[in-house]
Amino acid sequence: MKSKILSIVAMILVVYTTQAQLVDSSQIIMEQIESSLQYKTGVIELPEGDATITVPKGFKFLGKEQSNYLLTDIWNNEPDSTILGMLVSDQGIYTGVIYTVSYDPMGYVKDEDADDINYDDLLKEQQQETQDGNPERVRLGYQPIEFIGWAANPYYDADKKVLHWAKELKFGQDSINTLNYNLRILGRKGVFMLNAISTIDQLSEVNTHVNDVLGSVTFKKGSTYFDFDPDVDEVAAWTVGGLVAGKILAKVGFFALFIKFWKVIGLALVAFGGAIWKFITGKREKNTYTKE
Repeated sequence: MKSKILSIVAMILVVYTTQAQLVDSSQIIMEQIESSLQYKTGVIELPEGDATITVPKGFKFLGKEQSNYLLTDIWNNEPDSTILGMLVSDQGIYTGVIYTVSYDPMGYVKDEDADDINYDDLLKEQQQETQDGNPERVRLGYQPIEFIGWAANPYYDADKKVLHWAKELKFGQDSINTLNYNLRILGRKGVFMLNAISTIDQLSEVNTHVNDVLGSVTFKKGSTYFDFDPDVDEVAAWTVGGLVAGKILAKVGFFALFIKFWKVIGLALVAFGGAIWKFITGKREKNTYTKE
């Protein structure tokens, strides 16, 4: 009996050792990814859109190639060729807030309709569109998305020509909802799109630096919204209301990484648990069968 107890203890120790090794491995992988990133600060040229971005205090800028690597290969987003880089808070890519930075040369966006948009109706339309798109997302290997509602109501600043709003989203069976905070900066020939990707519990943190991030992108002289020339410039097919129906991004990398490891740990526990149970009950089952 004593030897059986010692054997069971040994099995349990193997399980916990395996669990600890997997957690350590995940931490090492995350540290390696973070240390491989090459950040920039200061004023950075954005050739697309003829603008610059002045990295706000508390942030650092990650270039186009590494940003797209994180978004597609690590965080399992659909590829997006418009991404020019990311603003990453000093806390890093796994715990901090991140803004993707992209530019769409869609043309000059008219804003006359900004005060007439019914954002309640728009919310219902987008919730339905998100639901309708889930079968295709699942077919392509992505998680289904539920659009919970506005985390921040859409707001357009007509003086500064900037638009922002926030969506609360649920990806698959994730226990923590995702926050997509969207910023749009209108220019003469297109729009800069900055999207915060974080968890919903970071909303208050995002709110503290939204204005700083909005002010970080500056169109150069001749390319601002107020430089529009109706005789030569193209007008966008979208209006301000149409911009709110933008693409959804998910910051799933941190959670997905741990979920993958915990799934492995869970399977190991089940396997070892079954083995332990059979070891404990095996003799009893054998004796019962013999008596019959």
